Amino acid sequence: MGKLQEFDITFTNNKVVYGPGESISGTVKIRTANSLQYKAIKVNCLGLCGISNKINDSSWSLEEQYLNSMLSVADKGTLAPGEHSFGFQFVLPAAIPTSFEGPYGKVVYCVRAAIDTPRFSKDYKAQRPFYILNMLNLNEVPDIEQQSCAVTTKKFSYLLVRTGTLMLKTRSDLRGYIPGQVIKLSTEIHNKSGKDTGYVLASLMQKVTYRTKRPVFDLRTIAEVEGAGVKAGKHAEWREQIIVPPLPQSALACCRLIDIQYFIQVSLKSPEAVVILPIFIGNIPVNLSPARSIATTPALAPVPCAAGVMPSAPPVEEDPEGGLCAGGYTSEELPTKSHSQQDPSGQPVTMSPSAFSHAPGAAMPPCRRPDASAPLFCLSTGATIPFFTEGDVNPIPTSCSLILPPEYSSSDYPHEPPPSYEESCSTVDSSINSGE
Repeated sequence: MGKLQEFDITFTNNKVVYGPGESISGTVKIRTANSLQYKAIKVNCLGLCGISNKINDSSWSLEEQYLNSMLSVADKGTLAPGEHSFGFQFVLPAAIPTSFEGPYGKVVYCVRAAIDTPRFSKDYKAQRPFYILNMLNLNEVPDIEQQSCAVTTKKFSYLLVRTGTLMLKTRSDLRGYIPGQVIKLSTEIHNKSGKDTGYVLASLMQKVTYRTKRPVFDLRTIAEVEGAGVKAGKHAEWREQIIVPPLPQSALACCRLIDIQYFIQVSLKSPEAVVILPIFIGNIPVNLSPARSIATTPALAPVPCAAGVMPSAPPVEEDPEGGLCAGGYTSEELPTKSHSQQDPSGQPVTMSPSAFSHAPGAAMPPCRRPDASAPLFCLSTGATIPFFTEGDVNPIPTSCSLILPPEYSSSDYPHEPPPSYEESCSTVDSSINSGE
């Protein structure tokens, strides 16, 4: 570094995670071996979002700036040999998005320091990132504590002769969760046909939209569980749970270039049938009323869908040969064949919700980390390490890597989730109108 032996930025109390509206302060430390002339020493606090159509592209096609504050901590002069410290402080805006990093874009924040030297001399620069967590309170989402449900039917036919009907119905206990909570799923499969079905698969999906001139949709499976098939003529029930791993919150508020959505996809193989349950991922959990228990309902009685929840398929049609839920069916429990959130011993991974997220400043129980006295803080930044300790400068990864979401797909052609029933109808209507 030439004359400079040390040029570094430290934050007060080594804090690296901040909320909107908070004050960020720290010190620029400089140590020189010889005298160093300078025109100015400046500190810049910067926050922005950049996206691109190409995966892991360093040059962004679109950019959105949230913060760009400059502070001059020293004007023209000379630094004598030895150590020097310059303090700084910035107030963060009240409306800024959570830090995020994905394959087609990111939301990043950092503090930069620069020593502007006289002409023909070398300028010196230093940089230190920090992270923003803009809390999403799930209680502000309408009907969030209601169950989400969806149903679809499939009719079998051979040589234009109807041979049977199948119904797939799924519901979740809530419409919103925080990392560490458990999504309780209940699925009914009525197989009124003469053929056994393939396996049933429940997946927690994330869809990230990068709003470039030609929008990019990045879809990945966060966690999935597979159940057995249903025998011909049988009515089966399948109950499973999915632990929500550290994830960015839904929508990514205050960011106009990146949007994040989550949904549960339950699909049946052979015949192919799919239902979609939209859900929200936030930071503050749903406050359930005393009359509303979070426990799974013992019986899979018909439950009306929550208001505002669009089913992913048309309602079940009346069966002239007898209802699909006729009392003559013998209900059986479907076994689970595989689960992406099980450890090698075969036991499901269980984590406390407090191990992933908490409100700023809240005390946390000690966890396995280098500094047990510092509170654990969850920062959701896409595929990056989501765990940080406020008492340490460097990020600390979680010790339970089994529940971390997999890396983003490297596919150049990301796919969208299956269309909803409403979207399908819109497509059919438009094609009919165009034909007329």
